[in-house]
Amino acid sequence: MKDLSKTRSATQAIFLVCGFGISSWAPMVPYAKDRLGLNDGSLGLLLLFLGAGAILTMPLTGFLIHKAGSQKVIIVSAFIIAITLPMLLLMQSPIAMAIGLFIFGSGIGAIDVAMNAHGVQVQNLYDKPIMSSLHGLFSVGGLCGAIGIGFLIKVGLEPLLAAICISVLLLTIVMTQIKFLMNAATEQKVIQRFSNDSALRTHKKGSWLNASIIFLGLMCFAVFLSEGAMLDWSAIFLRENRGIDKELTGVGYAAFSVAMAVMRLLGDRIISKIESRSVVIYGALIGAAGLALTIFTPWLVTSLAGFVLLGIGVANIVPVFFSEAGRLKSVSSSIAIPAITTMGYAGQLAGPAILGFIAHHYSLVSALGVTGLLLLFVSLAYALNKPEKILN
Repeated sequence: MKDLSKTRSATQAIFLVCGFGISSWAPMVPYAKDRLGLNDGSLGLLLLFLGAGAILTMPLTGFLIHKAGSQKVIIVSAFIIAITLPMLLLMQSPIAMAIGLFIFGSGIGAIDVAMNAHGVQVQNLYDKPIMSSLHGLFSVGGLCGAIGIGFLIKVGLEPLLAAICISVLLLTIVMTQIKFLMNAATEQKVIQRFSNDSALRTHKKGSWLNASIIFLGLMCFAVFLSEGAMLDWSAIFLRENRGIDKELTGVGYAAFSVAMAVMRLLGDRIISKIESRSVVIYGALIGAAGLALTIFTPWLVTSLAGFVLLGIGVANIVPVFFSEAGRLKSVSSSIAIPAITTMGYAGQLAGPAILGFIAHHYSLVSALGVTGLLLLFVSLAYALNKPEKILN
């Protein structure tokens, strides 16, 4: 394939756009809460519509990719994200906001599946690991998006105009890079080249019940849950268990996010030197050790060090899972990747709610401890499963 390096760069740009797009919503949440007069409980219920839109769209995206190709799915979903992002600052009723968040989440879910499906095929052409660096760009986009709108508002722009600027930036990136992505015909040729006949024929009802998909999906659920735990509970843990000021509680998630982004950008080199199996087994152990350090030591500095270790440990596990989903012998990647992505996002969405239930009946320390035990389970389960069994 000609210009493979440009295809890789364009794929990296799409991962950046996805991370930038979804994280740009975070600084807008307080404005939406104040405008609609919501309490915390109502806001939490409303935010579920974003996740619901993503999770319900992800399985459908696999079918669309098979029919139209990742390139078309990416461009349509990018427009959905860019159009709905500013509109979320205009909604005047909770019902309208719920619909807007559902559509926004649908765009995020579709582009997430499509970019991973495309990235796996680009990696196959390279014949060397690139998925970690792709997810690293997603993390970089997340860090940039979290401060992008805030910065524009700080320098004097109205929130709506700031959101429009972000949308224009996202569309500019997509429109300048979309031509370098594989079209549907090229993508199908690559899939056929790296799949066997049984995988290409597996586009029927019940394919999600494949044992390898269920295994990888459960592993994704556990790892995504740890990321969701940091996003939703790290600040509360630092405030209630380490006595840190409310204004500084975000430092825990920041430490986790920076560690994850750096490790993902370095991940391809790491995976090329040690087998991906070891990345999962030892990465999950490091993540579990980080959580243990956070919850079992009484000092703020060691708690933050635990967040860093968690970010280092789990950073490259999910990229490995996506790579393996793209190499399953019995199921096409257009089914496997949406399946494990959906299960993973279910962990990120439902997982923190489950942890909240545990924290309410026991303690937040117990809830984070369960998260650490799940990472130990990932390490043990992966160690006990032979690679040829996982990739059947």
